[in-house]
Amino acid sequence: MDAAARERPPRGGETTGGGAGGVRAKGLGRGSVGLLGSAVIGVSTVAPVYCLTSTLGPTAAQVGVRTPAVFLAGFLPMLLVAFAYRELNRAVPDCGTSFTWSVRAFGPRVGWMCGWGLAVATIIVLSNLAGVATSFLYLLLGRLTGSEAVAALDGDRTVHVVTCLALIAAATAVSYRGMTATKGVQYALVGLQLAVLAAFVAMAWTTSPPTAPGFSWSWLNPFAVPSFASFTAGLSLSIFMFWGWDVCLTVNEETEGSDRTPGRAALLALAVLIGSYLLTAVAAQRYAGAGLGDPRTADNVFAALAEPVMGRALGALLFVAVLASAAAGLQTTFLPVARTVLAMSTYGALPRSFAAVHPRFRSPGRATVAAGVATGAFYAVMSLLSEHVLVDTIYALGLMICFYYAITAFACARFFRADLRRSPRDALLKGVLPVLGGLALTAVFAKTLYDMRDPAYGTGSSVLGVGSVLVIGAGLLLLGAVLMEVMRRRSPAFFRDGCPPGAPGGHSRPPHRV
Repeated sequence: MDAAARERPPRGGETTGGGAGGVRAKGLGRGSVGLLGSAVIGVSTVAPVYCLTSTLGPTAAQVGVRTPAVFLAGFLPMLLVAFAYRELNRAVPDCGTSFTWSVRAFGPRVGWMCGWGLAVATIIVLSNLAGVATSFLYLLLGRLTGSEAVAALDGDRTVHVVTCLALIAAATAVSYRGMTATKGVQYALVGLQLAVLAAFVAMAWTTSPPTAPGFSWSWLNPFAVPSFASFTAGLSLSIFMFWGWDVCLTVNEETEGSDRTPGRAALLALAVLIGSYLLTAVAAQRYAGAGLGDPRTADNVFAALAEPVMGRALGALLFVAVLASAAAGLQTTFLPVARTVLAMSTYGALPRSFAAVHPRFRSPGRATVAAGVATGAFYAVMSLLSEHVLVDTIYALGLMICFYYAITAFACARFFRADLRRSPRDALLKGVLPVLGGLALTAVFAKTLYDMRDPAYGTGSSVLGVGSVLVIGAGLLLLGAVLMEVMRRRSPAFFRDGCPPGAPGGHSRPPHRV
């Protein structure tokens, strides 16, 4: 059998698992990940230390000392949506997740745009992960060599972009080798992140200067944020900080107990994240006070706080933790976009060539390489368009996340509409909680889109007189609509039939478990 034949995905009629008409097999390696491994991959994809250093400052700049409260507010819709993911995964454990589920709930067009939103959000965050990893790589090298010239290399735009592209290529290569290679390094990297973060929290709390503000429970009060516009801007950033936990569901076809384990892993990952974020935000704020939102250091808080809080020697560990966080997240974040593209291709929503699975590594090889190329191109182009690309794309990323998470939440209630009157549990977990989460994310999406009209939104940079954040966010969604129309002409069968087996909007109960 030749290589092309070996990489060909299973035929359309081949299904596995239970649920709504079964799940079409895609050739991925089954049983590669357990509960702990799935949760670790979820935490790694979120990259908590990276998220904190790139988002803590901008959030503080928006809401001041209410940053912990905004983190809590951002966690709530994520938790509600997590219940929707868990219930949908029990019925249809398909690696296409949001795409597949929203197609079956609302039809091919909504599903295609949902899948596009997930893919674009992933590419945006991959580019930011590469940027942060590059910055901390040169900062760390400068510190280790004692050379300011080495540390200053990150300021050279050409060096920075070339290094980013090299890191993206390396992460693509590791992800290409499949889940075994992916999870092998994640235990150590996630453990390192959390250990160094715990040390930072302890030292920031115990070594704060005399002028530092004392802790106040009012920091946890979201109603004390000065304005609603500031609250929604901070909330959008906070939502970004939790993005990535759903990778636990994206690798469901490769997880032991694919219908139940991924949902439990997602909830475990979210619990670790909210605990880490709250402790770090409170400790950093108690140490730095209003300086936490200083625009000069907002896009890289730990670079400014590492040495003052932990000293020169231990401060280097924080640099290592950020670099490890960004590098680990860069590698695992290829998982959701590659598997979403794989599912979309398997069902005919994208060209079939992306549905190829590597015969040895059992990974979506072509989809992974395509994601790497798209990420590198996006970062290179955005670096030329905006000097503040890192912060602006993070603001735009919140828009994308709200978009596809909200659709998925509503898809849960729609998909299980026949079950909502069956029991109070079904009504709550399959209807009420997902809809509340979807409504919250829709409100943030709408308010953020409205605020983006102001060219000063984000860093204030613009493209041809239009704010960069609006160009990135709305522009990419419009591009998705155009590409969807192109695919509709090329692949009319998908837009007619959706994701077989199972018609769009149809529902059948998951099989009874003995």
